[in-house]
Amino acid sequence: MTQTIRQIVDETLNLSCVLEKPRDKKFGHFALPTFSFAKTLRKNPQAIAQEFAQKLESLPQIASVNVMNGYVNFSLSNSFLSECAWKFLQQDSSNQQAKTESQNVREHILLEYVSANPTGPLHIGHARGAVFGDSLARIGRFLGFCITTEYYINDAGVQIENLGKSIYFNGRHLFFNESCALPEDCYKGEYVLQLAQEAKESLGLEIFKDSSNIVTLSVFGKDKMLEEIKANLAQVGIVFDNYVSEKELFENWDSTLESLKEHCGVYEKEGKLWLKSSEYGDEKDRVIVRENGEPTYLAGDIIYHRDKFIRSFERYINIWGADHHGYIARIKAAIAFLGYDSGKLEVLLSQMVALLKGGEAYKMSKRAGNFILMKDIVEEVGADALRLIFLSKKADTHLEFDIEELKRQDASNPVYYINYAHARIHTLFAKSDFNIKDFENLPQEKYIESLGQMEENLRDLLVLALGLDKVLLDSFAQRSPNKVVDFLKTLAGEFHRFYNETKILNTAKQEQILKVLVVVAKSLSLGLALLGVTAKKSM
Repeated sequence: MTQTIRQIVDETLNLSCVLEKPRDKKFGHFALPTFSFAKTLRKNPQAIAQEFAQKLESLPQIASVNVMNGYVNFSLSNSFLSECAWKFLQQDSSNQQAKTESQNVREHILLEYVSANPTGPLHIGHARGAVFGDSLARIGRFLGFCITTEYYINDAGVQIENLGKSIYFNGRHLFFNESCALPEDCYKGEYVLQLAQEAKESLGLEIFKDSSNIVTLSVFGKDKMLEEIKANLAQVGIVFDNYVSEKELFENWDSTLESLKEHCGVYEKEGKLWLKSSEYGDEKDRVIVRENGEPTYLAGDIIYHRDKFIRSFERYINIWGADHHGYIARIKAAIAFLGYDSGKLEVLLSQMVALLKGGEAYKMSKRAGNFILMKDIVEEVGADALRLIFLSKKADTHLEFDIEELKRQDASNPVYYINYAHARIHTLFAKSDFNIKDFENLPQEKYIESLGQMEENLRDLLVLALGLDKVLLDSFAQRSPNKVVDFLKTLAGEFHRFYNETKILNTAKQEQILKVLVVVAKSLSLGLALLGVTAKKSM
């Protein structure tokens, strides 16, 4: 609806206009500010607004127009709203990846997120980035972007070797009663003991008799942890299109290094090879090859980003933890020195989460050691609650919540509040003589038939519900799925108020109201679906 009316206004005025929401809805459904046109048209905003108003008031899509302080405020006609409502109900609500394979693709995007080291289970910090990335992909695909999601597996380097050592020494302790302290760089937590037990069952006790088997244990542990990570993600509805192995990509190190040299991006000093990252905003140059000839952690990421750009997407989005902020400049420098446009890489940061239970700090998981496991929270509050609360604020801002609040059955719990609105509408239909599916599938003339004279509160509710299209566009453009959460809370609140103030069933206006509530229900269910949350039909 919003896009349609904007196009109509632009064509009528022969200008590209910005539409806003009036602070007070009594002024109209939309406000068109004219101040930006004053210099070009050489008129004061009030005079421009008067001219614009005269052109707009003749449009059949607009019911009323008024001018105030340089703004053109206008309300939409019932006939136009009815037509928009019917079209909205015909819209496919699925995650439209198929649509993005057509000629109407807006942009091909490679979206990488989570990419947690496969050395331990996912914690709630990983979970926030995971939910953020998945919801961004769902919204983008629905809007017509072709998005490929990817998980980068850090399966090369010292962290994987340390996992093998951790399993080995824990196995020695478990099966041979060795009481020596674990090396400082070993991982802690009960999950390592579990990996040792599983290694014994799969590989036999012999695997723990010789430290030369640490390499084998490293691969075994990495594979097991990756299986668990995939299972943890699946619990909250997240499945990746691609998994890319750092270890496999290292086959391309020589050609990557040669490309960096060709573009004068590296130099030797103190027996090391340095990336000239300071030339692109980094605070200093970075080592990519140590004195012993071994590539650094940064080298693996450079190889990976070269692999990304070779695949020729139009945009690349990385979602990283906030502690990686300083890493952005050096990666962008590497991309530039590889001969690619670093402006095509967009890095989004996800802040950590502070978790409470009954006002007290949530206890760390014994299984993970020093972290709160994503799996534990999902089991306690459910995937839907975890997703919605993680999306309730912009990802780069601090988030603190108490899981006891997510168990409340009242308006303080956004999961309950939004779902209750959706369920209430389905309950109304169950008590009426109408079927919600029948209304969704009505021919256009039949649907519009009884919507001609809507009362103001019903019309306002319909306008709000039809505003989902703009919210989705804004949320994707600004990488802020929290805007969808805010919209859903507002729509649920307006519906609850309407429900409490209006008698609906067994009235002369019953059919008309229910036709509007079908739109409200679909807007709620579609918005929730694009956040990865299932809309409940009963509570």
